[in-house]
Amino acid sequence: MKFSSQQPKIVVIGSCSLDLVLYTDKIPGGNETVMAHHSENFFGGKGANQAVGTARLGANVYFVGCVGIDPLGQQIMRNLVNENVNVGYVCETDQAPTGIAYVTNCNGDFSIVVDPAANKYLTTENVRNAEKYIAASDLVLLQLEIAMEVVEFTVKKAKSYGKMVGLYASPGKRLSDEILNSVDFIIAKSNELSVIFGEDEREKILEKYFNKLFVRDETNSTLYFNGTEMKYFRNENENMIYKMGMGDAFTAGFSIAMCHKNTIEDCVKFGNLVSSKVSLGKGAQTALPYLKDVK
Repeated sequence: MKFSSQQPKIVVIGSCSLDLVLYTDKIPGGNETVMAHHSENFFGGKGANQAVGTARLGANVYFVGCVGIDPLGQQIMRNLVNENVNVGYVCETDQAPTGIAYVTNCNGDFSIVVDPAANKYLTTENVRNAEKYIAASDLVLLQLEIAMEVVEFTVKKAKSYGKMVGLYASPGKRLSDEILNSVDFIIAKSNELSVIFGEDEREKILEKYFNKLFVRDETNSTLYFNGTEMKYFRNENENMIYKMGMGDAFTAGFSIAMCHKNTIEDCVKFGNLVSSKVSLGKGAQTALPYLKDVK
């Protein structure tokens, strides 16, 4: 793994929210009520997670997102600023409150319901306002907790400047051929391939998008096809205590390694390493490692 002296410039366009985590003895079923032992709040949202993750790994990061005009939105903004993320293009809306993810956690297994709220009001105009930073970036990062219209617009805008574009395709949604063919790398969950690609033959999909599609699962393993063979790397930590945010952490690590022009294999290994670190602490952002912790 090599690191150049150049500080990568990354623009992250995506969601920000609060994760409200409820700890229970079981995941409730239909028409069932369970009691929580306790609850905790953490800063989250896939976009904000990746912005903080790449900033801690040494990138110069600009975040484009949307919060409500409420105290929570201000807390999220302050947290991003404290994490050295530029929030000059985070917009505020009076149409909805700041987003919240409701998480039920049972002994490490969890279910999540996300209310995107203000995240739904991020528009193509917000992205256009940040165009000069996209034009000057090394990489543009996207996820799927914002409107697909914004994702598609951003991909076109970034590629018009010849920029590298990475997509963490979560939560899983059907992607157009234009997006699939335009982005430089796609990170996806193993159980969402059929939703994203419209088919579920994993090997066939991986072979079609060789050195471009990286399939992840909750054991912190990553599978991809390098044009010749399937490659598989796993960094499961026995002391894993928090699985949320591992995909965002992998994306941050992989992206930083790509910006420093490492091989695909080294990018995957570094992404797995970063992801394994975040699983050791609570909160999708709290335990994200700094560059000195993984270099």
